[in-house]
Amino acid sequence: MAAPKKYPDELRARAVRLYRESDPKPTIRRLADHLGVHHEALRNWIRQAEADAGERSDRPTTDMAEENKRLRQENMELRRANEILKAASAYFAAELDPTRRRS
Repeated sequence: MAAPKKYPDELRARAVRLYRESDPKPTIRRLADHLGVHHEALRNWIRQAEADAGERSDRPTTDMAEENKRLRQENMELRRANEILKAASAYFAAELDPTRRRS
């Protein structure tokens, strides 16, 4: 289970909007201090917003990251189911083996 978010989504959206709409651009540290958030958190929010807008190619978009997370979980579930089926198959194969001596 993921950790709870430290900052509400509304604050994140507002902070990114303030940074992007400001002219001239304030320093991230100064804006973060003004909003009462950590400057690295604000920097990450801005970078993610730029990736979502197609302005950056060095990190995945939010949709792509969510899809990757969903696919990793699905892959993990399928691997687990596959292991269960392998174990069941081996068990039933041993039960049906005519050369096996029964005690």
